[in-house]
Amino acid sequence: MVDIGSNAKLYLKPIGFLDSPQYFDEQNRRLNNNLLWFSQIEYSIFEDGKPTIRALVPVELWDKIASRLPEPLQERAGVLFANLIKDHAPLQCGERVLRFDQPHVMGILNMTPDSFSDGGKHDGDPQMAADAGFDMATAGASILDIGGESTRPGADTVWEGDEIKRVVPVIEKLTQCGAALSIDTRKAAVMEAAIAAGAHIINDVSALLHDKRSLEVAGISGRPVVLMHAPSSGKNPHKGDSYGQSGGDVVTDTFDWLEQRISDVVEAGFEREKIIVDPGLGFGKSLSDNLALMNNIALFHALGQPILIGASRKRMIGALSKEAAVDQRLGGSIAFAHHAIQQGAQIVRVHDVPETVQAAQVWRGMRDAGVTARV
Repeated sequence: MVDIGSNAKLYLKPIGFLDSPQYFDEQNRRLNNNLLWFSQIEYSIFEDGKPTIRALVPVELWDKIASRLPEPLQERAGVLFANLIKDHAPLQCGERVLRFDQPHVMGILNMTPDSFSDGGKHDGDPQMAADAGFDMATAGASILDIGGESTRPGADTVWEGDEIKRVVPVIEKLTQCGAALSIDTRKAAVMEAAIAAGAHIINDVSALLHDKRSLEVAGISGRPVVLMHAPSSGKNPHKGDSYGQSGGDVVTDTFDWLEQRISDVVEAGFEREKIIVDPGLGFGKSLSDNLALMNNIALFHALGQPILIGASRKRMIGALSKEAAVDQRLGGSIAFAHHAIQQGAQIVRVHDVPETVQAAQVWRGMRDAGVTARV
């Protein structure tokens, strides 16, 4: 092995997923407790933000390869690999239990006048929004993500009182819908009001950094939280898209940021088992950045947390399909959701629930057939 400096950092990505793992005993490992088994490890060693080593290793040889790494990297190799094969504990969300042995669809329910895709559709009409939420739950959404402030580029910030007025009546009407309810907000006061109304999950695009009270509120609530990567926790979460200009690597930079944020939140007393991570597609990232993240979703399993991917109807779909309008991006949204599921993402956040649920069910049927095939 080549000389490795003291600032070297190791990354592991599971690859070589098998359709029928039972045919290859001891040559594969299960990715967490879901329906994917991997046969190879792609390991990378970065120094000064640049890869110095990239290699593929059969999974049955990984222990031998890891034992040859310098001692600091050996310890990290053990932690990262253990994260790849750990069982994620189920999340109790009211009467709903979210188990991570199959992918979940999170339906987007915006109570905003200016969201990029469906702004104004339900604004000011809690009953109409609740009816839409019930339809999503009936169609198979495990989670409903209810938001009262748009985070699209250039969107105006919303006073917390107005945000509460938008989301709380909808949450109250959906408490018996059968799905877990998620509050999509950056503000502690909105989190508190939503939780009091019946929300089960906190989805914060600032990873509990925008509001100084958010971490305390989330911790006291005992609710699971989604920590999303964005280049800024200020008013504009898109500010700072400089990966390509600075020569950094968006995949490892995002991984490092989430890894540190998980550590900080856990150190503050939050339960690790209740953390979900989101690489933040579209937030301060170029088309090439977003595609790099989509192609490397599997690497984020080494963080040891369930992964949420939100690519539905985003601008990158238009960029890849002759500038298709927002309401003409169903095919691209399904393609990205299916790709995320194929890389083991536990949750996909979408606008088009029935179509995405159907895609996930077909994928699940194929996986079941492969796993139960006769040897």
